[in-house]
Amino acid sequence: MKFGFVVPWGDARDVAEMASVAEHNGWDALFVWEGIYGTDAWMSLAAAAMQTKSLRLGTLLTPVSRRKPWEVAGQAATLDRLSNGRLTLSVGLGAPETGFANFGEETDRRTRAELLDEGLAIMCALWSGEPVSFEGKHYRITPSDFPSIKHVIQQPRPPVWCVGALVSPRSMHRALSWDGLLPQTVDNGIARQATLEELMAAMPAIRATVAERPYDIVIEGSNQEHSPAAWASAGATWWIESLWDAIHGVDPVASSLDRLREGPPSLA
Repeated sequence: MKFGFVVPWGDARDVAEMASVAEHNGWDALFVWEGIYGTDAWMSLAAAAMQTKSLRLGTLLTPVSRRKPWEVAGQAATLDRLSNGRLTLSVGLGAPETGFANFGEETDRRTRAELLDEGLAIMCALWSGEPVSFEGKHYRITPSDFPSIKHVIQQPRPPVWCVGALVSPRSMHRALSWDGLLPQTVDNGIARQATLEELMAAMPAIRATVAERPYDIVIEGSNQEHSPAAWASAGATWWIESLWDAIHGVDPVASSLDRLREGPPSLA
């Protein structure tokens, strides 16, 4: 199992400092969330890339439905080059309750799913470096000769982790088509991370689908409340430490730095 940390709160300079501390203390990755408004996730990750050499960097997560996929593709490719191939992109439908309606973003779940699928297809096509043609329900692209720096370091593309609702065959088909699963389920219309028991029940079907290819199972939680070792035994390959309560604390940046200095959890 590998260990990451998702930044609960902080400006770009804070994220860069956290990344440096994380790398120095044995963490494998640092992630930032991509909000509708506030500190820019990609500028923060760029600052982190300049302060680190081996730490993986990524979003947790990017709600593709409210982003233009060609813009995300350019940001992701730029970060992949800047970090010398250390980007992991996490994607999903996003959480509408975080202000989607307030800013006029799409809230319909089916439409957001369509935008996610088309957006990912477009991004992968752009990362190939070849002229792109695309005809979808929501996007239409014709080839452009405008010069750009097109390549990504990681080939054929940076790894993509995708939210998958264990109770939804369509959602799971999408997630299992990519490189990693953020397992969720839905209770009374509210999405939540799958429980350990729910993941264990789903693992035989997951393993059968991904077969022998590399595939990540990504779990987020607090080491104080959950057992990473139990999740690892169930098949999880990444543990993402989160301190969301720190947002409401006196100094969330200091709390994050203190946790990072403690190092990743033990599987003993």
